[in-house]
Amino acid sequence: MMDESDVTRQLLDQARQGDAAAVERLLDNHREPVRRMIHLRLDAGIARRVDASDVVQEVLIEASRRLKDYLARPVMPFHLWLRHIARDHVIDAHRRHRLAQKRGVDREQPLAGADWAQHSSLELAAQFLDPELTPASAAVRQELQRRLHEAIARLDEDDREVIWMRHFEQLSNQEVAAEHGITEAAASMRYLRALRRLRDLLK
Repeated sequence: MMDESDVTRQLLDQARQGDAAAVERLLDNHREPVRRMIHLRLDAGIARRVDASDVVQEVLIEASRRLKDYLARPVMPFHLWLRHIARDHVIDAHRRHRLAQKRGVDREQPLAGADWAQHSSLELAAQFLDPELTPASAAVRQELQRRLHEAIARLDEDDREVIWMRHFEQLSNQEVAAEHGITEAAASMRYLRALRRLRDLLK
């Protein structure tokens, strides 16, 4: 059975040959990772005014339009290329709504954490919090996640970004390095530094 990267490579090859169905499947296969990336980065005030599904659709439409150029010169893995497009759309959404000075947006909570994956949150929290508190009840689980999300919100942007990428988007250290244009050693150090700061905040 082919893994996800093999499927992506096969679909990209078919797309180069003009297979429209392969393009549709390629984009559909990456819809959920794009949605997760966008949900993490839309702040709560804007998330109340912008439907993240609409942003995802805009990203996929732009990717479809630009796919021919990407196929001619694939300078990075396909999923990282999609992340760049998604990031630009998130930045545009923030810019539009900040400049429009929508009522109360700037006074609202800066993170849209309600959509964070519960499994990822709990796995990360378990690294820092007393394992005796590991949840048997929904209330304790929610408290663990609340503490974790509040701590992540207090990190600086670089530290928060690497935590999101590694734990909530499930990107590898190699992918983080490629995304930021740094060495794998530097990406690893950035991640470890972020974890140390997160641990300090949780304590």
